[in-house]
Order: sequence, then structure tokens, then C-alpha cells
Amino acid sequence: MEIPIYILSGFLESGKTTLMRETLDDPEFSSGEKTLLIVCEEGVEEYDEEMLKRWNAALVEVESPDELTRDFFAKLQKKYRPDRVMIEYNGTWKMDAILEADFPSRWVIVQVITTVDASTFDNYMSNMRSLMIEQLTGSDMVIFNRCDKNTKTAVYRRSIKVVNRKAAIYFEALPGVEELQEEDFLPFNLDADVIEIEDDDFGIWYVDAMDNPKKYEGKTVKFKGMVYKADRLGKGYFVPGRFAMTCCADDVAFIGFLCEYDKVAELKLRSWWTVTAKVKVEYTKEYRCEGPVLKAIRLEPAEKPEEKLVYFN
Repeated sequence: MEIPIYILSGFLESGKTTLMRETLDDPEFSSGEKTLLIVCEEGVEEYDEEMLKRWNAALVEVESPDELTRDFFAKLQKKYRPDRVMIEYNGTWKMDAILEADFPSRWVIVQVITTVDASTFDNYMSNMRSLMIEQLTGSDMVIFNRCDKNTKTAVYRRSIKVVNRKAAIYFEALPGVEELQEEDFLPFNLDADVIEIEDDDFGIWYVDAMDNPKKYEGKTVKFKGMVYKADRLGKGYFVPGRFAMTCCADDVAFIGFLCEYDKVAELKLRSWWTVTAKVKVEYTKEYRCEGPVLKAIRLEPAEKPEEKLVYFN
């Protein structure tokens, strides 16, 4: 039988220990299973003997990522023989150290959750962007704690979705905050006969369309994009898109939409065009799921945008 591993990551004081304690106290999650709790960071909130006894849990503390070896985990398996493993991971350690760890054969990672302090998110994204993006990219769920009415929920959601489309995202309000503003304002008119996407809004549109493709089903869009072509796209297809900074200045990726066009052979690689197209939602091997596929109506030569990179706020 497989032994599930639950990994909870995040920076110090982001709410990891509080969430871990609440989870283990939840009768729908805990019903007497033997739990191995591996803690890689000493936070403000701690675990006491009474808690561990109530959870039927054994606590093991780790001080360095160098300890996370095959032999280390094998010894834990032999000593504790857990039914499940809960890991409170240190947010300043590389995620690969735990996601690619050499666990015992029956240990299987089933969920990775990242907690974020909404009040310090902008600061971490400015000063520790690479580490933050690492956590967000590897997560199945992201929980923003300490949110208030000024929390930029729509901006934060887009920041995550561009690097991890499949992550579930939740916002937890501070005590006394009755309602969070989660309306995602879009800087273009979805009800227009032709939805015109300004150069500066390409990133916002890309995230929204990939996350909510059915919203654009049957609609006509107009935007400026650079041509990417490759044999693997299939005959009659290209990708109009933009370069985007997803992590840092050294981590730039090309983003765009698969587009069907009967004159692809005439398009020069990396040339710029204003594309008018109708959106269809289809499953493609490029998306590995259903996504927006453009059916070109008209292409017009265009000048490259003043801003070379796309942003998502």
C-alpha cells in the first residue's frame, strides 16, 4: 500500500504551522492514522507533546536540506512505519531537494501546498522572486493568508496562473474582514463585436483565456503578436505571441495561442502581425487539455511593441 506524502511549503510566518495543525486536528483528515511529521523550519508556532499524542504523530526535525537523503528516509520508514508523511518544508530551501528526493519505494507525493502571507507577497516577489516562483510552480494549491480589502487578488491570481495553470488558489481574510474583493477586472470589453487587446494587456488576456477558455468561445479577438512556427505544430498552424518574464530577467518564455491560418508558409519567423481571429475551444496536444485555438480571419503587418516583454499585472 502506498504511503502518501503531503508537503507544505512557504516562507517563515506564512501560516504553514497553523495550517498543519488545523489539518491534523480535522476529523475528516485524521482518524487515528500513524503520522510522521517532518519539520524543516522552526517557526513561531510549534508542536507540543499533547498535540503529537492527539494526532498519533512522531515529530522529526531537519536542520539542513543535506539531511534529506535516501538513507535518512529509509531509517525513518524502518523506525516509525508511518501510514502517512507530513512535511513542513523550509521556504528558503530549493524545492527540488524535496520534490526529487529519493523516498522509500512506497512513499508517494500526493499534494504540495504553498502558504503565502498576502501582506508580504509583493516584497518577496521583488527580492526573492526566484525562490517564490519555485514554490508556486511546484504547488497543487496556493493559500494566501492575512488578506484584507486592499489585497490585489486578481493580480496575485494571474501571477501564479502564468507559471502554474493547474494550481488551486485561495484567499483567507484577516479576522474582522467580512468580504474580499475578488472581482477580476479585465481591461478590454468581452461583449464587443471584436475584442481588441492592447499591447500592454496581452499578458492579462493570455492568463485569463488559458484559465477560462470557454469565456472566449466563439468570440472574435484582435491583437498584435510575433510569429512562431515549428513543424510539430502541424500544417497550417503557427503561434502568434509575446515574450514574457515569468520568474526573473534570466527567465523569459514565449507565450501565445495556437492559430490556424491557410497562409502560414508566407509568414516570416519572428515577424510581427496584427491578428484578427475567432476563438474555438479545442483539445490539442500542445496544450495537453482544452484551450483556445484561434481561427485566423485576417492578418496585417505590424510594428513591434515599444515594450519588449509582457507582464501580468
